[in-house]
Amino acid sequence: MFKKILIAEDFQDTNKGIANTLENKLQAEHIQEELYCDNAFNRIKVAHNDGEPFDLLVTDLSFQEGPVERRLKSGKDLIGAIRKLDSNIKIIVNSMVDNPMEINSLFKDYKINGYVCKGRNSLNELVMAIQETLQNRTYVSPQINLNTSNQVLELDSYDLFILQNLSEGLTKKEISQKLKEEKISPSSESTIDKKVGRLFDKFGAKNTHHLIAKLVKLGKI
Repeated sequence: MFKKILIAEDFQDTNKGIANTLENKLQAEHIQEELYCDNAFNRIKVAHNDGEPFDLLVTDLSFQEGPVERRLKSGKDLIGAIRKLDSNIKIIVNSMVDNPMEINSLFKDYKINGYVCKGRNSLNELVMAIQETLQNRTYVSPQINLNTSNQVLELDSYDLFILQNLSEGLTKKEISQKLKEEKISPSSESTIDKKVGRLFDKFGAKNTHHLIAKLVKLGKI
């Protein structure tokens, strides 16, 4: 079993629930909790520098704003900072995010060891994830199909034209007019609407701003 575990969650009840589960089901002895990413990183850094590093980090991705200004504002920020400090620590993400593209990116770019999607059975899944990680295997919640992330369509020049203009604040009506002026077909608002809707579905975006942010983060635009 891992000797030192740190749990980073921004809700104290969630922290306690995870800690109690790991103590009861895995007999984990040395568990610490933090509510903020900066505090979690500092705790891991001090332990690392003292020659008593943490073996495992369990972290959420989303953290609410606190009373003080933060340097590390998300679980990704935390993981990225920790990976620069310690490449050996095991990291399991425990989050509501269920987008296969985002999760695949966590494994590829952030070198996480497991991903648990929060839900009714997530505490039991977290135990399984830790057991798999102990055996140097990765774990992903069974309801997440990472293979679907490889089926995302590549953006063509038409998609990029629409996205570029959306990012500049143009409406679909204005983009339609611009397409006509540049003699690009199809140019109807309904076609643009269908194109954008398809991109929402493919990239798991909630709105236009969310879509643009995701595509920038993924290096698609």
